[in-house]
Amino acid sequence: MLGRTLLFFILLSLSLNAGDWTQWRGPNANGTAIGDAPLTWDDTKNIAWKANIPGRGFSTPVIFGDRIYLTTAVPLAAAPAPAAGGGGGRRGAGGGVGVGEHRFVVMAVDRKTGKTVWEKTATESTPHEGYHGRYGSFASNSPVTDGKMVYASFGSRGVYAYDLNGHLKWKKDLPPMRMRNQFGEGTAPVIDGRFLILNCDQETDSFILVLDKTSGEQVWRAPREEVSSWAPPLVLTHNGVRQMIVAATNKVRSYEVATGKVLWECGGLGTNVIPMPVVHNDIVIVMSGHRDPNLLAIKLGGSGDITGSNHVLWTNQRGNSYTASPVLQDGKLYFVTDSGMLSCFDATTGKPYYQQQRLGKPYNFKASPTAANGKLYLATEEGDIVVVKMGEQFEVLAVNTLTDQSFISSPIIVDGTVYLRSQNTLYAIR
Repeated sequence: MLGRTLLFFILLSLSLNAGDWTQWRGPNANGTAIGDAPLTWDDTKNIAWKANIPGRGFSTPVIFGDRIYLTTAVPLAAAPAPAAGGGGGRRGAGGGVGVGEHRFVVMAVDRKTGKTVWEKTATESTPHEGYHGRYGSFASNSPVTDGKMVYASFGSRGVYAYDLNGHLKWKKDLPPMRMRNQFGEGTAPVIDGRFLILNCDQETDSFILVLDKTSGEQVWRAPREEVSSWAPPLVLTHNGVRQMIVAATNKVRSYEVATGKVLWECGGLGTNVIPMPVVHNDIVIVMSGHRDPNLLAIKLGGSGDITGSNHVLWTNQRGNSYTASPVLQDGKLYFVTDSGMLSCFDATTGKPYYQQQRLGKPYNFKASPTAANGKLYLATEEGDIVVVKMGEQFEVLAVNTLTDQSFISSPIIVDGTVYLRSQNTLYAIR
């Protein structure tokens, strides 16, 4: 029987235009695109355009209509940021780099031409702590749009709401966050109805904040007994209750969206939780891939503390994603380790179709995979984009190289075009 949760996501995807990628993990919140995408390209083949992006930012863009929206942080002259893939910049306590005065920027780019439509400076400030020198930035939180407004979170530097023409409608300050080892901030905000949801897990004083997206006024705020994590909430409806699932180290929790009431919680994940939850029928899947890695497939409908109960349908401790969020399509769960080993599981039973398959050579991953028309696109730090056939058998279809590029931002696919963002360049591949 088709779960009410899956039905919601089907209705949501039907309500979106084919050219919309309005949130971090796409129209279905699971990394899948609508339509097809190119299989092969290189530095010249199938490149429709490429555009220079100022500064350093690893946020994945979003698309609505004919525009791409993204964020970046431009260092001012006194504090150059480190190059992608390396260190540099002024090193802060705990290993963070890049600390210095920055201009925090929101941009709109024409997706047909790559031309900048507008560029707005949200704020100028000196961050209180740095980020990871290889894959961090001060603009790693992906923006989100509802087709009327664009919402950009710079975390400790505040949240900014712009209309689609670049006019600032409201802004809200947030307290400075203290992240583990100064790895940096980077959790994408989530829109649900009239709400803008921000998960702010850090080393102390973690909280989840829900704002009215029209005014920026606080609807509710709940403290969280958590340490640093980067997983955006997954919002769904189950048994008529609108709830958000938030994965973290101490507990996975489900909150009632309207009130902040905790509906259920479940322990079992490890440290540094980053992958976004996904849902298959009435099963929500969460994972961690750092210390004490674990994957939990949790049947929705529980209440209270369900740790170790029969609501936990299956688990996995091998080959889990550390950084990349999984893709879920046709009942199959695809996930990749930071060192480039790909797995495909039956999302209902936990049976592996294949597990920890190498993608041809050692790669490093921070970008999440994206799926389109039976193809899985995996963008590497080394500049290769590996395309894998989706299904029960592992098969690499293509390896596409863009010279001297490194991908931390995840691929997005709309209207048959792959959009890839490296540190300084945005590509459209058709």
